[in-house]
This record gives sequence, C-alpha cells and structure tokens, in this order.
Amino acid sequence: MRWLAKFIYFKLLGWKVVGNTNFSKDTVKKAVIIAAPHTSWIDFYISLLLRKVTGVKTSFVGKKELFTWPFGYYFRSVGGHALDRTSGQNKVEAIANLFEGKDEFRLALSPEGTRKKVVKWKTGFYYIAKKANVPIIMYTFDFKNKQNKVSEPFYPTDNMEADFEYMKSFYKDVIGKVESYS
Repeated sequence: MRWLAKFIYFKLLGWKVVGNTNFSKDTVKKAVIIAAPHTSWIDFYISLLLRKVTGVKTSFVGKKELFTWPFGYYFRSVGGHALDRTSGQNKVEAIANLFEGKDEFRLALSPEGTRKKVVKWKTGFYYIAKKANVPIIMYTFDFKNKQNKVSEPFYPTDNMEADFEYMKSFYKDVIGKVESYS
C-alpha cells in the first residue's frame, strides 16, 4: 500500500515533503506533532498519505462521537483515540497519559483546535508535550507550495511565550486549503 500512497501523494496530487522527512523516527520514538494550518477536512487525508509515505506511525485524538458506527472502526485502525470532551475533565492529563507504557507513540494535533481560522492557538498540545516530557515536531499543510514541511524536534522550555513565537514562525507564509494563515 505504501507504493499507492506515494503514487497518490507525489504523482496525482503533486505534493512533496521537505525538511525532517522522516520525523526523526529513528531517534525520537515519542512526540507531539502539530499540524497547521488546519483549515479543511482534506488535511486529514493529506496526513494519512504523508504518514504512509514517510513510514511514520502517528496517532490522533478526536471527539468520541467520531468513533461510533460506521466510522469508529476505521478511525481506530488509522491510529485514532476517542476523547470525551464533556466539561470538568482534565483533557491534557488524559491525553498525556496516552504516552505512558508505550515504547513508541507520536500524537498528531492541530494547535488551532479546529478547522476554522484562529488568531490564537490553543495551549493544550504544549502542556501535553511538557507533561509527557516529549518534543514537539511541527509540520505544515502548505497548499500554495503543495508541501508538508517538517521541523526538527523542538523541546519546550519554561518560556511559553518565546516557545510559541518560535513555533509560529515555522508556519510564517504558509497557505492552508481554505484561508491564508500567518
């Protein structure tokens, strides 16, 4: 199936992957991977193709409603974990706990927390990485250049403001499927 993913990703869609093309998979077994700008449902399929093309196993979380029949089996088979989004729960703690007891676990998240254009990123992914003591790897959905640009692992510091400035600079001038993003 990898050859089919490569054919679709590279030949049919005309995309390319640049930068840390193997997501440091040989040296970083656990990471929070942030993908932006997340502006369309198409991003999910680009991510699945990218995952197959690079051979990097990734997981994701989604609202528990997505994991019911008829789609639940499919989402779990491609690395999905259901998340109960009812209020009063510590979602950061629950998600960070997914890393425990696993030798290899890479969790892909959208820093925007939605498919709509936002001015300010959510902070959950950052706290998840800190709590799980794992690096953050950034990658783009750059529809203008038809590429997924992948960063080297970034280890969050205790200066969240500087860390967010650094991470957001990685996405400068990247154009998502639906809207521009800066």
